[in-house]
Amino acid sequence: MPLIALADMPSGPLLGLDPGSKTVGVAAAGAERLMAAPVETVHRTKFAADAARIFTLYDERNCTGMVVGLPLNMDGSEGPRAQSARAFVRNLLAVRDIPVALHDERLSTAAVEERLIAAGMKRERRKQVIDAHAAAWILQSALDRLSESKPA
Repeated sequence: MPLIALADMPSGPLLGLDPGSKTVGVAAAGAERLMAAPVETVHRTKFAADAARIFTLYDERNCTGMVVGLPLNMDGSEGPRAQSARAFVRNLLAVRDIPVALHDERLSTAAVEERLIAAGMKRERRKQVIDAHAAAWILQSALDRLSESKPA
């Protein structure tokens, strides 16, 4: 299945991913798609192991699709990080044919870090949770966009 538009995502629970070079932040939203919550940070090793963990989390939640953060440049162009995210998605789709939508993640990590600092979280703890929280930020942004596009 090729990438799909966010608006074409089938109903049901979603998994959100924030893929980085060393980790993949994972978040989830239930079938109601009201709120995204951080799940865990997958520390990247070999792609097969990373994909297996991600799909285990996907299956445990009976997800119907995935939203993956696309790190665009501030001007909206795609650089090496966006190309890497696209390659990650292509590799996931080679493992399993599921609905995947890309979602703009500009400034997600910075915004999350600012919130965690404001909440008084220590630096070491922030390092442990920031990627999963960034995934939740990305997924929540996608959920908000979906709810805005639904007819009242």
